[in-house]
Amino acid sequence: MIRRDAVRVLVANWDADHTVPSRRLYPHQWSWDSAFVAIGNAHWAPRRARTELLALFGAQWRDGRVPHIVFNPAVPEGAYFPGPAFWGVRAPAGAATSGIVQPPVHAPAAWRVHLADPDPAFLRRIYPRLVAQQEFLRAARRSARGLVSIVHPWESGMDNSPAWDEPLAAVPPAPLGARRRDLAHVSADERPTDADYERYISLAAAYRDTGYRRAGAFQVEDPLFNAAYGTAETALAKIAGVCGLDPEPHRREAAAVTRAMVEHLYADGLFHARDVLTGRLLRSGSAAGLTPLLLPGLPAEVAAELAATAADRFEIKRGLLPSLAPGAPGFDVARYWRGPSWINLTWLVWRGLRRYRPDLAAPLADGMVRAVTQAGMREYFDPFAFTGHGSHDFSWSAALVLDVLAQDRLDRLAASGGQVAQQGGRQAEVHHVGDHVFA
Repeated sequence: MIRRDAVRVLVANWDADHTVPSRRLYPHQWSWDSAFVAIGNAHWAPRRARTELLALFGAQWRDGRVPHIVFNPAVPEGAYFPGPAFWGVRAPAGAATSGIVQPPVHAPAAWRVHLADPDPAFLRRIYPRLVAQQEFLRAARRSARGLVSIVHPWESGMDNSPAWDEPLAAVPPAPLGARRRDLAHVSADERPTDADYERYISLAAAYRDTGYRRAGAFQVEDPLFNAAYGTAETALAKIAGVCGLDPEPHRREAAAVTRAMVEHLYADGLFHARDVLTGRLLRSGSAAGLTPLLLPGLPAEVAAELAATAADRFEIKRGLLPSLAPGAPGFDVARYWRGPSWINLTWLVWRGLRRYRPDLAAPLADGMVRAVTQAGMREYFDPFAFTGHGSHDFSWSAALVLDVLAQDRLDRLAASGGQVAQQGGRQAEVHHVGDHVFA
């Protein structure tokens, strides 16, 4: 029943060559959403999964950046704010896009799509684009500490996390200049405030006015973004091997960013964002600080402390990961990224815990399935009551629950001593269950 409902959502949200996050609130293609969707689609429609990623990278800029939104020209300008007229750019292939990025979770997604349905030609096609994405981040965003910076809260994927409150306070607000479309679909109590949006628009406009070249008043080293960057290098090492190329530069880069994160962002059992302009750690209690569990080279003692933090401060044995530690100031079970649980964030930490603490990973897998069973494929959930919030029929919730269910089948087969699992007529080897890229 859950598998069928998840596939129904993904089919309904498919739009020619990509998947919209939700039909009403998010009518375009979003960058990291497409990566998560590809992972889910790989379990039932691998050709569609490959198409999803290739469509996104078809809008890649010449400098290597992958924009956080690729706009559908068939959707009216006023259907989403800020739309293509605000950003004022087109990718080389002609697509209208935004000018900022999102966490680079695409290389691990490409690798998992390949594992589900091996296709070396697909890897050879997308590998240079994935490398260019990483090279852009190194060239344009690397700080003196060896970490990658974001220049807008939207680049983090966790738009109005309390982690951004301090640096955002230094950003002068700007008039919105247009009606917020999100409030026509979702209660204002569940969304960022107008004051937040005034600063988001101010930052985006200032960056746009430099030709998307110079960062402004917001420059932050985000643990989730850097964990994604490092995990991407690990995935690229594997992809390079399949393509007959040298994997070692990718392995060295993954190890270097892991060391830099531990040295500069880790304190008191959690990774924290750092304000590049002030040098201050932003100790908000954001669950982004748990995502470095994805890094295979994380020191054992750090991984153990992170797992303990996840169990104690974030109470993950309840089954879902709150986006903010429940005891942190400003915690709210319903407001966007200030406490609710998101399937993608829960999934990322679940994947990391599978390597270091499988006993803590299991309740998260059960909780994700329980949440969508109880509330449907919602955008986010109350972490305690499991009630749904935000959009209905949300694509990454459907896609990643498919991955959780598929992993459960593989785990059961591995435990029984089996060697191969049937997946829709294809053969999936059990030995890849322990793979270190989103494992």
